[in-house]
Amino acid sequence: MTSIRVMQQRAEGDPKGFWTEAAAGISWHRSWDRVLDTSNAPLYRWFSGAELNTCYNAVDRHVEAGFGEQVAIHYDSPVTDTAYPITYAELQVQVARLAGALKAEGVGKGDRVVIYMPMVPETVYAMLACARLGAIHSVVFGGFAAAELATRIDDAKPRLVLSASCGIEPSGVVPYKPLLDRALELTNHPVARCLILQRPQCEATLLAGRDRDWHEAQQGVEPAECVPVAATDPLYILYTSGTTGTPKGVVRDNGGHAVALHWSMKAIYNIEAGDTFWAASDVGWVVGHSYIVYGPLLARATTVLYEGKPVGTPDPGAFWRVIEQYQVKSFFTAPTAIRAIKREDPDTEYLARYNLGCLNALYLAGERCDPDTLNWAMDTLKVPVVDHWWQTETGWAICANPLGIEPLPIKAGSPSLAVPGYQVDVLDEEGEAVPPGQSGAIAIRLPLPPGTLPTLWGDDQRYIDSYLSRYPGYYLTGDAGYQDEEGYLYIMSRIDDIINVAGHRLSTGRFEEVLAQHPAVAEVAVIGVADKLKGQLPLGLVVLKAGVTLSESQLYEELIALVRKEIGPVAAFKLVSVINKLPKTRSGKILRGTMRKIADNQDYVVPATIEDPAALDLVHNTLVRLGYGKGRVTA
Repeated sequence: MTSIRVMQQRAEGDPKGFWTEAAAGISWHRSWDRVLDTSNAPLYRWFSGAELNTCYNAVDRHVEAGFGEQVAIHYDSPVTDTAYPITYAELQVQVARLAGALKAEGVGKGDRVVIYMPMVPETVYAMLACARLGAIHSVVFGGFAAAELATRIDDAKPRLVLSASCGIEPSGVVPYKPLLDRALELTNHPVARCLILQRPQCEATLLAGRDRDWHEAQQGVEPAECVPVAATDPLYILYTSGTTGTPKGVVRDNGGHAVALHWSMKAIYNIEAGDTFWAASDVGWVVGHSYIVYGPLLARATTVLYEGKPVGTPDPGAFWRVIEQYQVKSFFTAPTAIRAIKREDPDTEYLARYNLGCLNALYLAGERCDPDTLNWAMDTLKVPVVDHWWQTETGWAICANPLGIEPLPIKAGSPSLAVPGYQVDVLDEEGEAVPPGQSGAIAIRLPLPPGTLPTLWGDDQRYIDSYLSRYPGYYLTGDAGYQDEEGYLYIMSRIDDIINVAGHRLSTGRFEEVLAQHPAVAEVAVIGVADKLKGQLPLGLVVLKAGVTLSESQLYEELIALVRKEIGPVAAFKLVSVINKLPKTRSGKILRGTMRKIADNQDYVVPATIEDPAALDLVHNTLVRLGYGKGRVTA
């Protein structure tokens, strides 16, 4: 097996040769003129001059190679009590027919299509149908607020919108059509046509002249063939929050994306053709794009499309049932999901009902994984647990334990080493690399590898200003942390999650790591609050495990003593409170920035991505009680 460090050196010393070898795993309509195009640096492009089709690589070539009867997708929806397999041959038929319907509506190469849909197979068909035609899809998380959907429509300027009548949550049906109708009232960009998938749980009223039924639109159309596009042409736009309040449209190209994701399936996730891979996410997020849809299908793996939750659909054994039923080899989810399962099933009674002998590894990403969660998962599942780190912008892992190359010793709290192709440095304020063990801003040397964002949609300058200007020659990740002597990276916080306590720069991630060690604590968030004497103090909000009988006063004493022991008196940790629920986005990220604004008496907007607004109210009331929560809601 090749050493990861040798492979890192190859990718750094000869990136063109390294990625040329990786590109052999993809079928090209036309080869490239240049592997790495540096002519417009710092806007680098990969495989310029080449042509391919991503849908062909994800679907058609596997059918042509004789694997049409292999299951491409296991659809599993506990919220509707529905489950069925979709073979590669069936997938090809469905995608080609939908692409034909889109083509009949005038969609062609370079046109944008907004997809506002739930976790159903038709959403995957929609993404692949756009790719088949060379159209650019922009998936907006189903159920997103109308105003947020409208801003994305105005920015992407789609020819049409694909949507569904509703999504389904454990709490009930979420009608999408009224949200879409309101969004289209708010937009400046006119959308002439919407195709609506009617779900029996809540049928929508269609607007005559604009809306067409999903299935009726496909009747009598000619299935569309794959359209070759330039490797540098966009495959999709995925919007992520911007500091200005205007979403940033992350662009993903066709060529580099296909090469990087195909390579990553074996190198990082140890998935071979025919294996089953499951990313328990949503296609509205980057994980869903990369590792529910494109990555597994490019590698001719079987992917799982799951419309459910880790707990409550129906119980904390839901994930383990899916893994056993579909013989999942590698499983990817967020630490939040594991913490939710741990909280509801601390004695692993539900886990004991299932045989997980098929599972080789658990992968965690999307947020920082505290060591307590990682160690619990490893002790419970008896498989390697890989905490890996990446971003919407990068599209695939920056740092990971690459089980398909060389399994590394696991260090709890670290996503391990930089993946070949990424050159990660930790920099001080002046842009100088800091020594091992010292915290700083985490940045990646340019050029970024294939599959990462080449720019932002329609705004090269915003891309440069947001990511490339602070440290020339580097991409700024926005995360802070340190590397140890062996090169293992530790992501401790966002750059603005460093607090200054009497001149000592301390990471809120370190506080959370310590507090999570307490046996009564299920989840924790730490923010910095203003203090007249010390500048800032850490304030901890903890969610307790089910069945904890410890008194609050005793718990607080133990938590304060734990921080004093692990971090020291310099932490000045004395503010802690129990809370029933932490406010999070739908993708599971804790809204620390919003909580900081409340505590610092700043105006704040309730994020459109919030999972439960009531949880933010809980935080607000708690901070008020502690003398800090005076931030004002502005919208």
